[in-house]
Amino acid sequence: MKNLRSIFIMIALFTCVIQEPAAAQCAMCKATVESNIENGGKTVGKGLNSGILYLMSVPYLVLGGIGFMVYRNWKGKTA
Repeated sequence: MKNLRSIFIMIALFTCVIQEPAAAQCAMCKATVESNIENGGKTVGKGLNSGILYLMSVPYLVLGGIGFMVYRNWKGKTA
């Protein structure tokens, strides 16, 4: 158990110390939408918004499914 704890601490420290700078994707998306609007297009912004909503909803659906399975198993054991 002590060895497992030290391995976990080493991995956590390694993850915190070794980091690469993140690219600013939001600024790139904003520039794309602004240049598209200036050229008369209106569909790129709607597509980006739909993509953001899709990416945002997937983790909630996964966690909700896991929560439902835990609830169903817990309820089945107590009844």
